[in-house]
Amino acid sequence: MRVIVTRPEADAAVWVSALHDAGHNAVSLPLIDINPPADATAVHRAWQRWTEWQAVMFVSAQAVRQFFQQRPESWPLVPAPRCWATGPGTCRALLQAGVPAHLIDSPSDDAVQFDSEMLWQRVHHRVRPSDPVLIVRGADTAHAASVDGNGRNWLARQLQAAGVPVVWLVAYERRAPHWTDAQSAQAQAAAHDGSVWLFSSSQALSHLKQCLPQQSWQQARCIATHPRIAESARMLGFSEIHIVRPVLADVLRSLESST
Repeated sequence: MRVIVTRPEADAAVWVSALHDAGHNAVSLPLIDINPPADATAVHRAWQRWTEWQAVMFVSAQAVRQFFQQRPESWPLVPAPRCWATGPGTCRALLQAGVPAHLIDSPSDDAVQFDSEMLWQRVHHRVRPSDPVLIVRGADTAHAASVDGNGRNWLARQLQAAGVPVVWLVAYERRAPHWTDAQSAQAQAAAHDGSVWLFSSSQALSHLKQCLPQQSWQQARCIATHPRIAESARMLGFSEIHIVRPVLADVLRSLESST
């Protein structure tokens, strides 16, 4: 099975390698470029308040990497706030960044979905009113000051309803990729040649439309790692959409059922 991995370049390599090992012809075609924020002042200030947060929620592995790249030299991680993650990739990134496992909260490995709703079930009983929670996220380059992400907004509302102040932090900027002619041709072919697209972000689908605005996706197939992403694929025109958790075993099972 030919699989188009659309994750940012730093994340795609692991998935491509794992899919190759499972016998699939996986190729990386990133649909999101990641860049540091134009002004890292807010990130530096968040680090200065590290022990003041009751929790820091990271929306993705990229959020973890970009935030910890700005960590002040020799800055201790303990004492530290709880670190919240919605999925296994973000948990791995936190561990790789040096966060102790006992400080990480995330949905259980057998959760139906890895998202903000499942995370809230794990943490809601221990949140403390008045103590702030920091949400570390990315933003489109053109709208770096805006708040986006349906799941993140939902979590922020739950926290605010519980009397918890929420602070948003843009730790990186997302941009649409600048494809070569060869990459554009590869994407056009994958719209109808039986390839399976792997989407882990609605933003990737928005960028796909931006890169190929005239392309029809009625013959295209995809795997989406959340119902909200699946809905974005449906709106773009994908005819065959499978929803799975962002776990390799689940993706492989979906690919096997598609053959």
